[in-house]
Amino acid sequence: MNNQHRSKLIEFQTRAFTKGTVEYINNQWIFFDEETEDASMLDEYLHQEMEIHSLNRWRKGILLEDGKVNISGSIHFLKHEDPIRIRKHLVFALEELLDDLSDDSFYQFITTLNSMKFSIYDCIYCYNHLTFLKDEKRKSGVNMMIFDNEEDLCSVNHHFIYNEKNTDRFEFTLNTGKRMIVEKLSS
Repeated sequence: MNNQHRSKLIEFQTRAFTKGTVEYINNQWIFFDEETEDASMLDEYLHQEMEIHSLNRWRKGILLEDGKVNISGSIHFLKHEDPIRIRKHLVFALEELLDDLSDDSFYQFITTLNSMKFSIYDCIYCYNHLTFLKDEKRKSGVNMMIFDNEEDLCSVNHHFIYNEKNTDRFEFTLNTGKRMIVEKLSS
């Protein structure tokens, strides 16, 4: 699996976007989150990836100043009440952990999480012990993550041993008591 495959797997995760509409009020663009009904200044999302619903499809672009969106090199001007979605950011510690996983472990972790109806964007907490072991030749420990998909909670403990042979063991536990264990051994 190369970085392009990893990126595609991340890109098509559920709940990767905050959806809503934009309104032009008092000479300012305001974003209204459709789920929480919270309002925020659209400028908070400047230079971030977003999608605009136009011509019956979502079009990807980068938000610029003054209600402009760069879509494939051309400038699109937002209109009052345009539906948009803004890509969420991953929890930083989880993003770092995903980068450190082997391709096989990365794939096993994400596909197992998805099979339990969770997305990596559901992560509300991640402790990444690997970040404290960057300079160590032998690495072992546990990373801990909590995911909330608004229906259930999932706790994931990632036990790892990186030495001559690498071991990644993911223990998934739902609040319902359902458990799943995935272990990946590689040399």
